[in-house]
Amino acid sequence: MAAVGNWVEIVRTCNLQPEKKMDLVSKWLIITRACVFAITVLSAAIGGLLAANDGHFHLGHFLLVTLALVVAHAANNMVNDLFDVIHGVDTADYHRANYAPHPILGGLVTRQGLIGAIAVCNVIDLAVAFYLSITCGWTVMVFAVVGLATSVFYVAPPLKLKHRGLGEPAIFLIWGPLMIGGTYYVLAGQVPEHVWLASVPYGLAITASLMGKHLDKADKDRAKGVRTLPVVLGDRLGRKVTQLMVWGFYLLTVGLVASGRLPCWSLLTLFTLPAASRFIETLGDPPPATPQEAFERAADVIPSDLKKRVRMDAPAAAYPLWPLWYVAWGMWWGRYAGGAFVLGLAIAALT
Repeated sequence: MAAVGNWVEIVRTCNLQPEKKMDLVSKWLIITRACVFAITVLSAAIGGLLAANDGHFHLGHFLLVTLALVVAHAANNMVNDLFDVIHGVDTADYHRANYAPHPILGGLVTRQGLIGAIAVCNVIDLAVAFYLSITCGWTVMVFAVVGLATSVFYVAPPLKLKHRGLGEPAIFLIWGPLMIGGTYYVLAGQVPEHVWLASVPYGLAITASLMGKHLDKADKDRAKGVRTLPVVLGDRLGRKVTQLMVWGFYLLTVGLVASGRLPCWSLLTLFTLPAASRFIETLGDPPPATPQEAFERAADVIPSDLKKRVRMDAPAAAYPLWPLWYVAWGMWWGRYAGGAFVLGLAIAALT
């Protein structure tokens, strides 16, 4: 039971308290950054439920494509960590090594071990892609190859999309049209216009969260020559653009419902406006200067069990994700918004 508790803690916080013993599963949950897999499950769920609403659903194929997407996400996270170490972006004083243990810098795995894990993930995904291509159509392989290329070249040369202000559009493409459209295709054998359009709101939500992460580390990225969109736009404009993405999620959802492209139950997303407002408000202010200040400003949304562990003289305990700030609010809002989007589609499919 203690091990299960550790897994839950890692999925919730991306970390494990240092006094707790790390088992093999806990180690790989940290290495693969399982704490963010929920965003991929939500993308798959949106694609699957859009198909179900259109009269197309196959449970086995849906579970298989969801598994493949989560494995691809794990591989993508490990590829990012590998190339960022190789290119000197991830260092001991960089955000990636501070908010959670870094697979290589934290001594969890060697470079060769990480490469081996990436290879295993890609072999699994290749096998699933071949099977689904044979059973559902070879366009599945197009989705798989485009997704793989976009995720690898997010950090890998020669494109290094993240370094050229193109990382955010790449993430929108992957978690929006590719994952949602690809899941729909596996179940329906085609992707009609309304599905491409319906993939845009959630794609924006994920991109807004990424913008938050890149805002958090814009100064260090600028110093390292990593030109993320917040670096290109500047702090103030970058925060404004992120706020517009959040509003865009709701405006597009309402517009798609009004045009008949989404069911009326999708308006359940409007119940997440208070969380959106909090994220937008947070983006309007400078980030906190210390983890203690971050804890105080976020105290009303930190789970009670985490609060009980807080010792204000221990910065990591005061705010587990420090030095990240904006992205924490973005992920918090994104899970509510994405969950409500999925709930609306699920109710529509069942009624």
